[in-house]
Amino acid sequence: MAALGAFLVAACNYDYREKRIPNYLIIWMAIAGVGWRLWNEGAPGEFWYLGQAVLVVAILYPFFKIGGLGAGDVKLLGVTAGYLPAEKILAFLFCSLLVAAMISLVKFWKKGGERRGRGVCLSGPVLVSVLLFLGGVY
Repeated sequence: MAALGAFLVAACNYDYREKRIPNYLIIWMAIAGVGWRLWNEGAPGEFWYLGQAVLVVAILYPFFKIGGLGAGDVKLLGVTAGYLPAEKILAFLFCSLLVAAMISLVKFWKKGGERRGRGVCLSGPVLVSVLLFLGGVY
């Protein structure tokens, strides 16, 4: 899980600075996740990781298609969900999107109700959600 934290900090750095999450970072996160699950749970663990990641990406893909989420955000949520236990994925997604909505609301109020510019970088809320999971909040 320390590797996940380090990857998410790197994703935040890229996302807030360049407004994108590079694919090579997502690939390295996925490789580390598969390896971690393989080490801890054996061969079934890697398939659980891949299944969870693909399921989350498939669920969030329509939100990407309508412009609600960026492609990097969808991939980041997918590979991060693979690290978590299956029963915690919905709480993780809810928590991540709730933090993003709160940040978006604050940005909206600060701009006096005007909607301009880009949306919220989702890597920060994902990191906060993972830290809440590690802290035992959900």
